[in-house]
Amino acid sequence: MMNDFPLVYCVILNLNGRALLLETLDSVLKMTYPRFEVLVVDNGSTDGSQDAVRTSYPNLVLIENGTNLGFGEGNNVGIRYAVEHGAEWVILLNNDIAVEPAMLTEMMNVAISNPNIGILSPKIYFFSEPDTFWYAGGKINFLTGIISHRGIREQDKGQYDASGETEYATGCAFLVKREVIQTVGMFDPVYFPAYTEDADWTERARRAGYSIMYVPKARMWHKVSSFSGGGMTPLKTQLKVEHNLIFFKRYAAWYHWLTIPLCIGAATLRFVLQQILKGNFRIITALFRGFMKAFKKLF
Repeated sequence: MMNDFPLVYCVILNLNGRALLLETLDSVLKMTYPRFEVLVVDNGSTDGSQDAVRTSYPNLVLIENGTNLGFGEGNNVGIRYAVEHGAEWVILLNNDIAVEPAMLTEMMNVAISNPNIGILSPKIYFFSEPDTFWYAGGKINFLTGIISHRGIREQDKGQYDASGETEYATGCAFLVKREVIQTVGMFDPVYFPAYTEDADWTERARRAGYSIMYVPKARMWHKVSSFSGGGMTPLKTQLKVEHNLIFFKRYAAWYHWLTIPLCIGAATLRFVLQQILKGNFRIITALFRGFMKAFKKLF
């Protein structure tokens, strides 16, 4: 019976991604999991995304925020709606993805296998390189102050085919149990407009006793960086530096700060030298702007 399957709400946040969004919806609506709803949250698009959704998918729920609330709070709007309408699980999906039809089924098979499981992410590839990893689990290194994707840019040769716990789930495809939402909250808007909010939510859930899972049988492809414009842009550089410092100030133990400044300093020097050789002086400026904004927020 249908009611034997937990109700899952798919929340897709959009900002001026009309064409990508329609392709994503076409893919997501072909998923084979028997009990899910799709909800689009629009963050103030000016490219006609809202009308395109209403025309092409008139039966979908569309929430219009009217302004850009950022990745975290924009998704929070959808999460609140989903929980209020009976969602037992909520999966957050980027608006620039393609999914394997069985993806949600595979994730839910793992999700319901253990009551301690709270958050899950699938195996994710670059859309432009279909057998190259974008995400095969997440790593948070409290000694170096680095948050990273395991396996990024490696070719899939079966090396990450084991399902298991991971250190953080990516907001690109983030399946979360209602109980977790009610216990530890949602995305923290301090990370406006984007980046690191997924690691923060994951860390709160992990410290509350929930398991964070990587599910390799669930597969997805990501058309990377539609938010930031692709690659290491000045905006992305600034936000990642600023938000990573906020994260580690919040969660790192005192003894981690014996090594974090040294590692960040070495990584910064290497990055600056690389950008000088490339002539990317705007990115260097953005890097230090990120440091300054983080220090103003933290001290």
